[in-house]
Amino acid sequence: MRVFPTNAAPASAVAAALCCALALAACNEAPAPLQVAGGNAQLGKQLIGQYQCGSCHAIPGVAAARGNAGPPLDSFGRRSYIAGAIPNLPDSLGAWLADPAAVKPGTSMPNLGVSPGEARHMAAYLYSLQ
Repeated sequence: MRVFPTNAAPASAVAAALCCALALAACNEAPAPLQVAGGNAQLGKQLIGQYQCGSCHAIPGVAAARGNAGPPLDSFGRRSYIAGAIPNLPDSLGAWLADPAAVKPGTSMPNLGVSPGEARHMAAYLYSLQ
């Protein structure tokens, strides 16, 4: 007769613990950044600086972007909503950047004259902020 130490865990308990650990690790992984068709994050970063978005927002990686009139844009790529109410999806973000008041009437976000093409690049950069 084989005798097992009483402090040894049954194989099923070990397997269950391993499954739980793997599930927790998967939950802690950051989701992949949203992709913007035709968007270039490096160009978007330059455009964000050119349009002086940092005069109202703190934006990581953009020189002199330390504004506090609008929300900070760090971790923007993980946010669920734009302006607190608009689902954070590439098309919505592009429309928001190009014409904020058309997307959310009464917003304090100014229309800076960003073209739809420029908005795609700017969105690509914002989604890179994880």
